[in-house]
Amino acid sequence: MFYHLLYPLRDQWILFNLFRYITFRIAGAAVTSLFLCFMLGKPLIRWLQAKRITSRIREDVPDRHQEKKGTPTMGGLIILISFIPSVLLWADLSSKYVWLTILATLWMGVMGIIDDYQKDFKGSSKGVLARHKILSQIGLGLLIGVALYIFPPAKELRAFTEVLFFKQFLINMGIFYIPFSALVITASSNAINLTDGLDGLSIGLVSISVAAFAVLSYISGRADFSQYLNVLYLPGSGELAIFCGALGGAGLGFLWFNTHPAMIFMGDTGALSLGAALGVIAILLKKEFVLLIIGGVFVIETLSVIIQIISFKLFGKRVFKMAPLHHHFELCGWHESQIVVRFWIIGFLFALFALSTLKLR
Repeated sequence: MFYHLLYPLRDQWILFNLFRYITFRIAGAAVTSLFLCFMLGKPLIRWLQAKRITSRIREDVPDRHQEKKGTPTMGGLIILISFIPSVLLWADLSSKYVWLTILATLWMGVMGIIDDYQKDFKGSSKGVLARHKILSQIGLGLLIGVALYIFPPAKELRAFTEVLFFKQFLINMGIFYIPFSALVITASSNAINLTDGLDGLSIGLVSISVAAFAVLSYISGRADFSQYLNVLYLPGSGELAIFCGALGGAGLGFLWFNTHPAMIFMGDTGALSLGAALGVIAILLKKEFVLLIIGGVFVIETLSVIIQIISFKLFGKRVFKMAPLHHHFELCGWHESQIVVRFWIIGFLFALFALSTLKLR
C-alpha cells in the first residue's frame, strides 16, 4: 500500500523515493510486524486464557511436558495478524508472488485454527482428522500448481525447477509440476508441524529459513545479481523478500512470548500456515530442492519419525527413544533450552550452506 500511495509522490518529496527500494521495504515490513507482535501479543494471550483455549498435552511426549498443560495455544494468530497486514502495507500489491503466498498462508492458517479450536476448546482428542489435513494441504498444492502452470510469472519457466550445485541446470517436469507442487507444500507444512514440540524451536527455525529465502528472493529479482551468481532471474520475485521480511519480524516477535518457558504455543494455526508459506516461496523461486537444505532440521525431524515408524512396524524395535528427534534428546537428559538453541545453530548452518550453493556450482 505504501508503495502505491507514497512512491508516486517522489517528485513532490524526494524522501518518498525510498519506497522504490526493496531493501527499505524489507526493513519496514520486518519492523512493522515485530511491533504489531509486541503490541498484540499480551492482549491476545489474555483473550485465549479467558476463552480457555489452552493446550491439552498429548500422551506420546515426555512426562515433563505435563507441566505445560494450560498454556494458551493457537498462538499462530499472533503471527498471522502481525505479518499479513505488514505485507499489505509494504509490498507491491500488483505482484502475483505476494498474493499466492498470502493465499497459501491463510488457507492453511484457517485449517490450523479449526484444528486448534476443536482440540483445545471443544476438547476433541484428535482435532481435525489427519486425512482431512492432508487433503487440505494437497488441495492447496494442486491449486498453486495449476495457477502457476496456467498463469506462470515467467512463461519460459512454467514447469521448471532448479537443480542444486549446477549452473542453470533445470528440470522440465511438464504437467507433473502440478502434483510436485502439492508434494512440496504438503511436506513442508507437515514437517514444521512435527518440529513444533519445544518452546521456541519451530518458530526460531522458521525465522532462520525465511531470512535465507529473503536473500534468495532479492537475488532472484535482480538481473545483475542473478546473472553474476548464475541463478534464475525471476522478474518481480524481489517482492517475496518483503513477505519474508514481514514473516521474519513476526517470527522474532512471537519468539518473545514463545521462548522457554512459553507464555503461548504456536499450535497448528502457526505450524501449518508457516509450513505452507515456506513451501510456496520455494516453489515460486524454483528453489524446491534448496528448501531441503534451508529446512534441513525440519527434514531431519521428519525423517526421524519415518524411521521410527518403519523400524517398529518391520522389526518391532525403536531406533530413537521417542520421535520426533527433539523428544529423543529430551529423554537423553538434555534440557529443553539446550535442544532448542543447538537445533537453531544447526538450522543456521544449514541456511548458510544453502546460500553458499549459489557459488558452489
